[in-house]
Amino acid sequence: MKSDEIRQRFLKFFESRGHKILPSAPLVPENDPSVLFNTAGMQPLVPYLMGQKHPMGSRLANIQKCVRTGDLDDIGDNRHFSFFEMMGNWSLGDYFKEEAIKWSYEFLTSKEEGLGLDPKRLYTTVFEGDENAPFDQESKDIWMNVGIPENRIYALPADDNWWSPGENGPCGPCSEMFYDMSGTTGDLSKEEFIDAVNKESVIEIWNDVFMEYEKKDGKVIGKLAQENVDTGAGLERITAVMQGKQTAYDTDILSDVINKISELSELKEINSETTRLKRIIADHLRTSIMLIADGVLPLSTGQGYILRRLLRRAIRCGHALTFNNSRVREIFNILEEKYSLTYPNIVSEKEKIIFEMTKEYEKFIKTLSQGLKELEKGTDPFVLATTYGFPIELTMEEYNKKGQAVDLEDFSKKMTEHQKLSQTASAGMFKGGLANHNEKTIQLHTAHHLLLAALQEVLGKSVKQRGSNITEERLRIDFKFERKMTDEEKKKVEDLVNEKIKLGLSVIRREMPLQDAQNLGAEMEFGAKYPEIVSVYTIEDENGNQFSKEFCGGPHVNNTNELGHFKIQKEEAVSAGVRRIKAVLV
Repeated sequence: MKSDEIRQRFLKFFESRGHKILPSAPLVPENDPSVLFNTAGMQPLVPYLMGQKHPMGSRLANIQKCVRTGDLDDIGDNRHFSFFEMMGNWSLGDYFKEEAIKWSYEFLTSKEEGLGLDPKRLYTTVFEGDENAPFDQESKDIWMNVGIPENRIYALPADDNWWSPGENGPCGPCSEMFYDMSGTTGDLSKEEFIDAVNKESVIEIWNDVFMEYEKKDGKVIGKLAQENVDTGAGLERITAVMQGKQTAYDTDILSDVINKISELSELKEINSETTRLKRIIADHLRTSIMLIADGVLPLSTGQGYILRRLLRRAIRCGHALTFNNSRVREIFNILEEKYSLTYPNIVSEKEKIIFEMTKEYEKFIKTLSQGLKELEKGTDPFVLATTYGFPIELTMEEYNKKGQAVDLEDFSKKMTEHQKLSQTASAGMFKGGLANHNEKTIQLHTAHHLLLAALQEVLGKSVKQRGSNITEERLRIDFKFERKMTDEEKKKVEDLVNEKIKLGLSVIRREMPLQDAQNLGAEMEFGAKYPEIVSVYTIEDENGNQFSKEFCGGPHVNNTNELGHFKIQKEEAVSAGVRRIKAVLV
């Protein structure tokens, strides 16, 4: 079964059971500066899991694109990817464990509607209980009722069977499904099961999370107002199972890309290392394409830094394979054909994607050249890596050519100290975002709407938002505009925002059909897909005259008179045709 058919079957299965189908949210979270990327299907839905009413109802399903970069060093093995797609269905205070488990089993095993997997090759796990919540006997009973033998249901601790997005937010016990890849494993003791999972002869394919608790500052503080279900199944993992492969790199998802890399590589030797390098290139280029399509550009900070790191790591691996990185368009063409219907912004942003990837390749080649010159001067490997961007792997290669060895202990010590400093700075940068709904952040969010409308009035309607970041201290907006703003234009924008604040305009949230919102001319997020029913925030006077109208999930103040005085701190270039404003409320 091809990956596209798996997508279609999943969405159709849950749609027939009363779920509304959501589009994937962009990879960069909207109004949540606490994280760089959406790393799970539930992330864009946190306000609704916490109790806010979703405009499309209480049963939802979608396939969410995700990026995780915490384990880049593991990419190249059978299981890890920096970009992946998570198939998910949610209940927001609607059904709970009974339906979630029953439907998970049905989709996995039904030949008519689902995947038609052999139920005799399934194993499941449940939460064993701890000080936060009891043993999940209910889930075990339901699994036995649908047909899983008791000796194939294992109780595991929180490290395995408790799901939380981080230190704060909705969380709860989970029940996971595993599949015997060989079909010959049979019944297992708990210890044998854990060993089989570690050896990947039995692999996880599905996870039902029962979100009924809330976490604050790392501690479970009680129950949520509603019981939620968050189900997740990785498309890459499921596709590998359905196609009888050990890894998704060998499935229709990425095998064509791997083959093209092999074709473009002058090094034809096939071994574990060349296989790993090809997988890294395929993974990192796919992720980079998805990120650029969603508006991320290679930069030295934030999301842009991750993108740059991915691209340069792919180039580095290509260097080791003698792969011609400059022929990246050929890789893009394969991925464009694969994803054009699912993610059409790859097509609409094609030239931008290829331009940015090619530019970064050319820039990195210069970096390598400069790094080699510095290396010849005897520059410290740590300085080469952090100041000149020259990878430690290449430094080691050059040292080896001369019969020398890099002092890796010294390098690791310096790099660890450097990373600690970077993490401290990053934590400060993203401190207290909208995810926590702090009063100051909410005020700045409303000011952000006023600023966009004022920019369009002063500079013209061609101004479009290209990114945002809002903390307790300031707001930041990236917007499409071809030149530096004049001091007079900045003053006009500032005065216009403050005028609207003093007028005491109402901030009103309305739910309406997508077409009606588009007809209103509401500002839409760049590259985003929207459901049939959307939330629109307007800022208007008592006669209904609207100054600002945007698609937005909130939250906002009720009236602009709550904002204080607006002041632009800085206006600068981000990239060609994109400007950035940082502003505060005082």
